[in-house]
Amino acid sequence: MTTHYIGLDVHCQFTEFAVVTSSGRLTKRGQCPTTIPALVAAIESVKRPRYVAFEESPMAEWLYRNLLASADGVTACEPRRNRWIAQEGEKDDPLDAAKVAQLHRGGYLKAVHHPESEERSILKGHVGVYHDRVRQRVRTANRIIAQFRSHGVVIQEADFATPGQRQGLLRRLPADPLLQKDLDVLWESYDLTAFHAGELERSLRQLVRNYEILRRFQAVPGIGPVWATTFYVYVDTPWRFRSKEALWKYLGIGLERRHSGNGPVQVRVSKSANRRLKWMILSAAESAIRSLDSPFAAHYARGRNAGLPHHSARRNVARSLAATLWGMWKSGDKYHPEWVGRGATVGAGSGSR
Repeated sequence: MTTHYIGLDVHCQFTEFAVVTSSGRLTKRGQCPTTIPALVAAIESVKRPRYVAFEESPMAEWLYRNLLASADGVTACEPRRNRWIAQEGEKDDPLDAAKVAQLHRGGYLKAVHHPESEERSILKGHVGVYHDRVRQRVRTANRIIAQFRSHGVVIQEADFATPGQRQGLLRRLPADPLLQKDLDVLWESYDLTAFHAGELERSLRQLVRNYEILRRFQAVPGIGPVWATTFYVYVDTPWRFRSKEALWKYLGIGLERRHSGNGPVQVRVSKSANRRLKWMILSAAESAIRSLDSPFAAHYARGRNAGLPHHSARRNVARSLAATLWGMWKSGDKYHPEWVGRGATVGAGSGSR
């Protein structure tokens, strides 16, 4: 039986497709509108077993969900890795459908995970908007702080969080109408993003009540509604990862070893991580460390007493947190404080590098 690999080069208005057999022979090329009925028709014109691949893009999640039923496998793949493999020298032509199919046939594609459920996809988008608004609020606050510091006035975000605090701050600056106008614009932007972030956080707190797993997550020290939902939507399923070490690397808190020839083995923290999840798990670890009578605080103290610097001891706590959430999710069990820290400090001594 011949296996067929279908590569899609997706554009807004049309999609180019190419079919390659397991022996590498190109058997079909074509073009169709970028609509689900047209794409399904093109895919189903190829005999099974058939495997579809396309590059990650804003439309990838939509394509992935809607094409799953029409193929034996659908892969949304990372574009950067494809270009490293398929392009030579100074060539900068777009990677076409035939090359995607050939890379898929050779097993060279790195899959990008997408949720299969539209509900989960929408929830993930909602959480993403919240984090974007928080990030924009912090960025605007830092810009305001920089404006004041450029005139020798040192302030913090808490000093101008409400409009009533600002008149006193303005009196410490030169009475220049342009400076006043700039600050009015920045404060207007800050107030709007802070309002949006607050509204979205309230929405997340209400949504958490509808998910039993999220209610269980919140029993873990350091995990509130926002962190619980963030972990849930970005990990999507605990079965993605074959081990907790693989999960740690995805979160940016795991270790990877590298060496060349007979050279020394280098141990470092994995850089190929989901940045939003890395920020989430390290922030949650900070909160767990500050929790009274928390096993995570005791875990942190043991690391510090053993001579680990703060960032390495915190990273070990983050590993314990991630392993705890992952285990609860897989087993359906509740939080057990006595289980915290089991096997989470493997390689901890090298984690400070």
